Amino acid sequence: MSRDVISTRLLRSGFEVVLAEDGQKALELVAAQSFELIVLDMSMPVLAGWEVAARLKANPATAAIPILALSAHAMSSDRKKALEAGCGDFDSKPVNLPRLLGKIEALLSKAQPRTAAPAPHAVGEAGSHANR
Repeated sequence: MSRDVISTRLLRSGFEVVLAEDGQKALELVAAQSFELIVLDMSMPVLAGWEVAARLKANPATAAIPILALSAHAMSSDRKKALEAGCGDFDSKPVNLPRLLGKIEALLSKAQPRTAAPAPHAVGEAGSHANR
């Protein structure tokens, strides 16, 4: 349910969203398509977000894609674990949309300096991904 709510909010904010129902499917989607950013739920079935992030960062073909970790666990150890797995930032649930969008924009800006015409953006949540 959280994945659907967040993806709907991202769609309404101008992002194109691609969803994966579990961590393994997320890895398969990222291998098959090009994404500029992934919003990754840390508590996905099959493969947890921590493992997905670590695998993406270990693969030269996907290592440069920024990852924003999402978790219902807001303890500092959860944030640290996400960052150690390769996530560029961390946000807790329930999601505050303005805060989430700010973190997405910050990661996109770091990953790709903007020119006069912004490039399409990609975002993923719980294995979801989006272009804007």
